[in-house]
Amino acid sequence: MSLPATITILIEDSVSRPTLKAEHGLAFWIDTGSHCILFDTGQSQLILANANELKLDLDAVDTVALSHGHYDHCGGLADVLANAAGEVTVYAHPRALDPKYRRTETGTRAIGMSIHCRRALYEGRHNLKTVTIPTEITPGMFLTGEIPRSHPEEQSEPGYCLDAQCRQADPFLDDQALFIRTSGGTVVVLGCAHAGVINTLDYIRHLTDDQPFHAILGGMHLHSASDERIAWTIKSLQQFSVKRFYPMHCTGAKAVAALWTAFPGRCFPCGVGTTMNI
Repeated sequence: MSLPATITILIEDSVSRPTLKAEHGLAFWIDTGSHCILFDTGQSQLILANANELKLDLDAVDTVALSHGHYDHCGGLADVLANAAGEVTVYAHPRALDPKYRRTETGTRAIGMSIHCRRALYEGRHNLKTVTIPTEITPGMFLTGEIPRSHPEEQSEPGYCLDAQCRQADPFLDDQALFIRTSGGTVVVLGCAHAGVINTLDYIRHLTDDQPFHAILGGMHLHSASDERIAWTIKSLQQFSVKRFYPMHCTGAKAVAALWTAFPGRCFPCGVGTTMNI
């Protein structure tokens, strides 16, 4: 089934016009006509202000899907749920709710879902559905669930941990992407692609029987990647049939520049307020 939809960027690290505000994070508003879905919620209440400026009615949200459990993707969840008019179904990997930490020069800091957001999930009227396998959340729109790691080149960035002492590395089992079947090909929406953007696209291509990609948008987590890793990623992306790229958030300036160079006429800027019809 092909699904027409409109995607609007509600949270990103840049803006498309000065009346909107940016923060480190991502949130995508997806309107199918019959459903209003949020993929990620940014890190704060800013999602409410941007939605108001863009005249998007968060009361109408019936579905929230989380790419993973980091604060910059789920920090606005409690406010979204509090403002929803009805019951919201929230899709997340069960490990997305676990504590998460990042090693820093001075120790570690918590980067997972806040207690406030966890309480909103468990104590409110809303419906949490855990996802580990490919799952259709509305007709024609899917979450990947856990993503197989097929490429050793896409090692997770070190320093992400499951404990405050950073003794246990985070394997990012909770990392997932959203994809939409459209008449023009598959649209892929990434959170951070901690599982690796090529691992993610390989898996989605398998799930969609090699359907070409109409668009890939979101974070590719290449901001700290080596030149070799970026070059390998570009070469691998060239093996896919992709019409349009919208790199953002944690992709990183160096990787974004490499993508624009490698895919002239197929890479586009994308900040808060950008809207696309698919």
